[in-house]
Amino acid sequence: MTDLRLGVLGYGLRGSLARTAHRPDAGARVTALADHDATARAEAAVAFPGALISSDHREVVEDPDVDAVVVLTPDHTHARLACEALRAGKPVFVEKPLGTSVEACDEILRTAHETGTRLYVGHNMRHMPVVRLMRDIIERGEIGAVKTVWVRHFVGYGGDWYFKDWHAERRHTTGLLLQKAAHDIDVLHWLAGGCTRQVQALGDLMVYGDNPHRREPGEPKTDDWYTKDGHWPPHTQRDLNPVIDVEDVSLVNMRLDNGVLAAYQQCHFTPDYWRNYTVIGDAGRLENFGDGPGGVVKVWNARRSGHRGAADAEYAVPDVQDE
Repeated sequence: MTDLRLGVLGYGLRGSLARTAHRPDAGARVTALADHDATARAEAAVAFPGALISSDHREVVEDPDVDAVVVLTPDHTHARLACEALRAGKPVFVEKPLGTSVEACDEILRTAHETGTRLYVGHNMRHMPVVRLMRDIIERGEIGAVKTVWVRHFVGYGGDWYFKDWHAERRHTTGLLLQKAAHDIDVLHWLAGGCTRQVQALGDLMVYGDNPHRREPGEPKTDDWYTKDGHWPPHTQRDLNPVIDVEDVSLVNMRLDNGVLAAYQQCHFTPDYWRNYTVIGDAGRLENFGDGPGGVVKVWNARRSGHRGAADAEYAVPDVQDE
């Protein structure tokens, strides 16, 4: 098997995707990578021995030994970099979101169409075992025809991951609904079998906006910007981004084109980090408790009653290797 030679743009928080894709002699390998940060380049040189490592993305895009380009840079740069790679004739994988505006997304789609070059977007949650399990339950008809879907997203490490760098600035992200809900709304559409046509929403900056402990402009994040067990409760966070103007709580109500009603809620200062889906059909409902190995999806569909912790059916969320 000949490996697909990958050129990677960006080696920051999404660098793990490049490492996952790097499978020498098993289908794909990273042969070139660009990042403006010297530390990121040094780490990439260790992760991908023999690869071209550069500070200039054009060296990667124009490299004749690169078969496809993977864009893992901050959201607001996606359109420019993706279009450059598409025009160079390189198939492109763009980490979600595709862009930070409708106009930017249209530009990327138009460029892909005009050049006839393949374009992929990283909506990887459709491949999560818990999502596949819920989809299978629905497809088997265990809850009847889907009528409403409710999603709650508890972002327990929100203060660490999204309020200490560019994610906290609306000019770079549009908002964290785009960064986080892009996954869940895609899944919601998939489970419900339709696409959103009407929306009402509200949100607010309720916790991190009042925190005065900000870094100075241009000052890098501290080495302990993320700790699994620290930085709790949220008001104890320190060294936040100098500018914070995105919501840390958001609520969205949707009507889909097939009549399904849906709701999505996101909070960045919860103690736990997971997603909870409730899907109600005309013959039952399902709900997940935990979204990884050790979690379960419960189904109630046999009779009406008061609260019943014991469901009519219960399915364990499989591990990835069990799929």
